[in-house]
Parts: sequence; C-alpha cells; structure tokens
Amino acid sequence: MPEKVIMSGEGIRRTLVRIAHEVIENIDGCDNLVLIGVHTRGVPLAHRIAAVIGDSERMDVPVGALDIGLHRDDLSYRGVQPVIRPSDIPASITGKDVVLVDDVLFTGRSIRAAMDALIDYGRPQRILLAVLIDRGHRELPIRPNFVGKNIPSSKYERIQLRLKETDGRDEVVIMDSAETGAAHNHKG
Repeated sequence: MPEKVIMSGEGIRRTLVRIAHEVIENIDGCDNLVLIGVHTRGVPLAHRIAAVIGDSERMDVPVGALDIGLHRDDLSYRGVQPVIRPSDIPASITGKDVVLVDDVLFTGRSIRAAMDALIDYGRPQRILLAVLIDRGHRELPIRPNFVGKNIPSSKYERIQLRLKETDGRDEVVIMDSAETGAAHNHKG
C-alpha cells in the first residue's frame, strides 16, 4: 500500500483542541498541571495542547520534554544505540498532575519507558496519558486517558505523524512497514 494520509493538518489541529479541553475538564484546576512531551513529536504536541489550555484558562502551562532512550526495554535486541536527546523538565513535578504527551501509542513500551524516566525527576500526584493516535496492539497494560483518534491497523503497517516543527507539514499517514525499510514499527 502506498502511504495514505489519514489525518490532515486541520484534523490534527481540531483533535489537539479537543484533547486540550478534555484535559481541562478532567483536571481539578490547571494550577497543578504540567505537560511533558515524549521526544520527538510528543514535544511539539505538548506545546500545542498547552497553548490551547493557556488561551482557554488564561494561564501559562509548563511544558517539558522527556527523553526515554535509556529507559527502553528493547535496546539489547534492536542492536541500535539510542539517540539521546536532552530532557527538559520545566519545574518540579512532585505533587503535580503530569500529562505525558506522545504521538502514536502502539505496544505501550515507550510509555512504560516514559513513566520510568519521569519518576527520575520526582513523584507526581498522578500521571495521565494523552496520545494523538492509538493504534492498538498493546503488549503492556497501558491505556491512554486522552485519545485523539483510534486507528486500527495491522502490526505490519506503520503510522507516522509529521509535524511542521519537525517535518515541514502536518499530517498523519499510514503505510506498509516494508515500504519504510523497517521490519516492523518500533514505536511503542
């Protein structure tokens, strides 16, 4: 299958606005809220969600970036050295409502690694999960609190988010993993 656009830039924008409002509705006041994006594409998504919340609630929501490279459980069998990016946690997360933001949820392993990495920075009151795309195929008991779109897919397909900040345009595409040169999607 050639790559197929399954969400446009406008669809991404509307979805992030909805997720932001769901976060506001589910958090008892945003004063205790911190958004943490998982590198790479979770970071700009977290900034976009924070901007919507900030406009709606007339406040600045702290946003951070989290690298999970050293916390992944697949490093030994992938045979690939992780690319380490700097984590930037804007304030103490101890006692805070932390919303982890990621692009595509697949097996759940990336989120497990993100929670392990996050705990290195403190003990949040609670950790919530917001994802733009949930594609199923979970290998761990991890479930998002806020989902942009559920997209059932084959394990042999790849779902990729492209963002203006990282890729020059906003869209979500689906393609066969063979077309990407990957044996399977490594996104957890």
